[in-house]
Amino acid sequence: MTDERDRLAAFALRVWGYKQGEVVSLMVHLGDRLGLYRAMGGNGPLTAADLAAATGLQERWLLEWLRCQAAAALIDTEDGETFEMSDEAVAVLADNEESLWYAAGAFQGGVAPPDVVERLADAFHSGMGLSYDDLGPSAAHAVERMLEPWTRLALVPLILPALDGVVDRLDAGARVVDVGCGSGVALFTLAAAFPASRFEGLDPSEHAIGRARARLAESGLANLEFRSAGAEDLPVDESYALIVTLDCIHDMPRPAQAIAAIRRAIRPDGAWLIKDIRSGPTWNVNLRNPLLAMMYGTSVSCCMSSALSEPGGAGLGTLGFHPELAETMCRAAGFSRFTVHDFDDPANLYYEVRP
Repeated sequence: MTDERDRLAAFALRVWGYKQGEVVSLMVHLGDRLGLYRAMGGNGPLTAADLAAATGLQERWLLEWLRCQAAAALIDTEDGETFEMSDEAVAVLADNEESLWYAAGAFQGGVAPPDVVERLADAFHSGMGLSYDDLGPSAAHAVERMLEPWTRLALVPLILPALDGVVDRLDAGARVVDVGCGSGVALFTLAAAFPASRFEGLDPSEHAIGRARARLAESGLANLEFRSAGAEDLPVDESYALIVTLDCIHDMPRPAQAIAAIRRAIRPDGAWLIKDIRSGPTWNVNLRNPLLAMMYGTSVSCCMSSALSEPGGAGLGTLGFHPELAETMCRAAGFSRFTVHDFDDPANLYYEVRP
């Protein structure tokens, strides 16, 4: 059984490695397009602040890009803060005038539509990211396809039973809200499994909510509804027995406000289930992730971009909501219990939060 699982894990990692290559390709394109490789080449060790001073681009965006490049072993770093290009990297990625090895020009950002690539490039100048709706309707579909298998297969039989008393309450009938529900993958699973409970889905993405409502019309489920809204639109009435946020806190421009709103909306005896990316507080901890380059590249193109899509956005990004920060923010909002659950999901951890 162990050998079979090891073979399955190795094959899955190989497949996701190709996805990582797709994402890193976009980051190579942006590095070439924005002149980042040329600004670094031959200039010794540089921090994100140094590169920002040299290029006039936004430091926070540059740091995430630099870490993606280092995770992909295209540039060098020892601490995730100071970076340097080797002579080989300069020849292949920066020297488009003399090097026969120059290759960066072959990367045209094909992982994203051209108009999105244009806006991502502009974001390095302005600091303002793209919301999920700015990425186009295909983004909602892509997120749905990526997250659905684990949610559909693990949420009810594996994850919910680990939360104290939650399954019994849902069987008896409870009010539940999924904040940042996307196109409703989790809610359709929950609403079918617990017909006595009432489920609501909130998401600011019109594309995602449109997909959810279209699917709802065909589902026959009467205990489920969707609204185009965010966490700040939750009622202040302590009425929800269960609140879920799945892979979305790190995408939010104002996560602290969202957490505070969730605290005001949850029952005194309620539970909040958070699913978020498996990550740590330091570069060296995150280096254990074999898909780290994909994570940072996804952050630039999607997660951090969304988290910076409003003025004053927190910009946590894909790896930004690690367990230490999550617990600190939850306790600051008035939650008293914070439990980490590890369900052998290679990409995510799960937090059970109580008032």
